[in-house]
Order: sequence, then C-alpha cells, then structure tokens
Amino acid sequence: MPAVGTHYSFSRTASLFLPCDSSASNDKRVVKIIKFYKENSEDLQTKKTEIAQFSSALFFEYNTQLGPPYRILVDTNFVNFAIKNKVDLVKGMMDCLYAKCIPYITDCVRGELERLGEKYRLALKVIKDPRVETLPCMHKGIYADDCLVQRVTQHKCYIVGTCDKDLKRRIRKIPGVPIMSVGNHKFVVERMPDAPQM
Repeated sequence: MPAVGTHYSFSRTASLFLPCDSSASNDKRVVKIIKFYKENSEDLQTKKTEIAQFSSALFFEYNTQLGPPYRILVDTNFVNFAIKNKVDLVKGMMDCLYAKCIPYITDCVRGELERLGEKYRLALKVIKDPRVETLPCMHKGIYADDCLVQRVTQHKCYIVGTCDKDLKRRIRKIPGVPIMSVGNHKFVVERMPDAPQM
C-alpha cells in the first residue's frame, strides 16, 4: 500500500502502458499493470460525497416558518445591550418587526446571567418579565452560545437576538435564520425578507 501523499511521476505510469523492449513479454506487462492497479485501488475508486440536508422549512432561501408572532431567541449580551441603549425588550422588537413578538430565553442563558452576579441584576429582572418565555434545556453543562446554535439548527422558527460577533458568525452559516441586534437605541434585523430599513 503506498504511503499517504505519494505522487507517481508520469514516467512511472507511462512505462506501464508504453510498449516495452522486445525482450519483455506481454504477460509481464499485464502483471505489472494489475499490480499497479492493486496498489492504487483506493486512489482510483470514486469517493462518496455527503450532501448536507436542508430543512423542509426553507423554500429556496426563504424560511416559511417565520411569521407573526415572531419568536426571538435572546442571548445574554442582547439583554445587556438593550438595557444600555434604554430599549424595552418587547416594545423594541415590535417597533422593529411591526408585529407581535415573543422573546424567548433558554435555561443556559438564564444560568449565564445568574453566574455573572450582582452587576447584571437588572438584566435578570428584565428576563423575569412575564412576557419573556423560558425554554427548558435538556442537556447539562453546555455553553449558552452552543445551546442557542443547537436549538436554532433543530428548529428554524426563531430569530436570534444577539450582539456577540462570534455567535453572529456561527448563526450566519445556518440558512434561513435571521439575526436581530441592538444599535443606535433600536433593534435592527439582518437577513430577513422584507425587513424594514430604518
């Protein structure tokens, strides 16, 4: 079996197929060709490629599961930036999308806010609002960003509210999931069909 990364020069492969000198018989050439193919059988076989399965919620690039009332899955820093920019969570979402919005928070995000301590007690008070719904997490000890990405990958009915650049980059790789962020004392949505441009 040849080593990985072994390259065969043209002269070696050509000598297998070019007529040899008169002293060599055809049988030796055939044996040489068969030996060459046995050694390189893995390289010569066609490789199977795996195609990613797209969600049935997507109609081309348009996510058919998105519609009023919009479900916004909120991250820790989205709540903090909303407080810093003095934007009410539910009212800001409704002003941005012109429809009823339901903010959702996962147990992982709630736990992350509780671990941050006294500095973020106002954010904890905001997420305890009865208009903010909590989604239970069945997994243990997972990073909040991983939890959000996993949930959005499984269920494409959410808009993700975040200001975290790394999380935004990860969410952009998932087709059909819009991102809401805070900027200039209001919420803005990127990658959503017919989103209002303000």
